[in-house]
Amino acid sequence: AAPAGAVAFGVKHTEGVSVDVLFRGHTEPEAVSGAGTRWPLDEGTVLRFSMSRASSEVNDNKVTVSFYAEGGKPINQAGVFLTGVGISLDVDADRDGVVEKNSPNKASWAWGPDGHGAILLVSCDKDFP
Repeated sequence: AAPAGAVAFGVKHTEGVSVDVLFRGHTEPEAVSGAGTRWPLDEGTVLRFSMSRASSEVNDNKVTVSFYAEGGKPINQAGVFLTGVGISLDVDADRDGVVEKNSPNKASWAWGPDGHGAILLVSCDKDFP
């Protein structure tokens, strides 16, 4: 999706966003740090965005990718606005018919009629590394 003539790119992002640049053949990502860092525009390069906390309002975070020609001349920019959504799993951890947000039994599980805790199965593996 890079513009014609682009040979490098740079990334800027707001404080609430983390950006990793992954190159084909490299197993470890390179974290985006300073605003002046540029990378060669190679096929197979991936930008991975993430947010560690929920947004305070819609579109309050942004990632901007700048494209450069030979010699460092800026060509164009592309940007995306991001909104982090907070998700909380509230369950009937006491198994008493009441869903409580801060039940002390959410952190543990016990078997039996007087047991507590929810049963949750999550697939969190990477199907495609």
